[in-house]
Amino acid sequence: MPRPSLARNLRSASRPVLRSTRSLPSTSFRSLSTSFPTSSTSPSSASSTQPRPPSSFTTINNSEISHFSRLSSQWWDENGEFGLLHRMNPTRIEYIRQKVAFASSSKSSASSDGAPEWTFATRHSDASREASRGTGAWLTGLRCLDVGCGGGLLSESLARLGGSVVGVDASESNIGIATTHASQDPILRKKMDEGRLEFRHSPAERLRDQGEMFDVVCAMEVLEHVDEPGEFLKCLGEMVKPGGHLIISTISRTPLSQLLTLTLAEDVLRLVTPGTHTYRKFVKPSELRRYVHSSMGGFDTWYKNEDGSDVRHDEVGETRGIVYDPIKGEGCNYMFHARKRV
Repeated sequence: MPRPSLARNLRSASRPVLRSTRSLPSTSFRSLSTSFPTSSTSPSSASSTQPRPPSSFTTINNSEISHFSRLSSQWWDENGEFGLLHRMNPTRIEYIRQKVAFASSSKSSASSDGAPEWTFATRHSDASREASRGTGAWLTGLRCLDVGCGGGLLSESLARLGGSVVGVDASESNIGIATTHASQDPILRKKMDEGRLEFRHSPAERLRDQGEMFDVVCAMEVLEHVDEPGEFLKCLGEMVKPGGHLIISTISRTPLSQLLTLTLAEDVLRLVTPGTHTYRKFVKPSELRRYVHSSMGGFDTWYKNEDGSDVRHDEVGETRGIVYDPIKGEGCNYMFHARKRV
């Protein structure tokens, strides 16, 4: 919970900047155009690629941004509007650790197919390597992007784990909250001063068009709020460096998610403001995996899964479901991960 002085600062930083009626267009995930519009300026660091020519294309839905801007002062109230996300954050971090820390710790001993090389001499060290994997600042040396960062919940966690983090959000008031909250912590303030934690009021497409690249690209609970979800996914994928990771959290379009997320969480228990979610914008895991295969390069661009799920020849990535009980103050979604080929 924020200190009283911080709470005042957060409220003053949270004025909404967009006003519009909340009419959501019907968007079909599977009937998206394969064209990918381009836009803006120049690379900002050595971790960027050739910039694209300017364009005004964005997948942002202004009514969604207006809705979340009105709620932005509540981001750091663990018992408020975003309490569900506070509870989910440790689960998100653990999933990222399992995917990213393993890949990083295996780098030096990896074989040509990306798997750790096993030998008789090292067989007894398997358990100790597993135990030490992902401890301490395991994101050190990695550049991370948090798209739709909101008040900075995930961004702050990634920065504390050693990552060099850029959090972007289309709501200026959200960026104000994220910046204000992080600046109250001496450790995070030092990271901000050094450029290892920054928050930008920007659509994801702008970073993509500037040629910026990242080792880890995250978009948590964003896919179900954008227009043109396929184009949004392509944008995220283009910003993943070779060998890097794309990690997404979103809600599946099932009767269970409708019951938990809409009926219970929004309409009955009012844990979330009614109208926050729209059922037809939810994406099923199989739809997401098939889209990455058919429209984002398939296995020519992304590694096959390490487990048996890669027997599906027309789907890319792993999805892992997370179901919470909203009566106890929790929500319902799933995680997606894919690693880009080197």
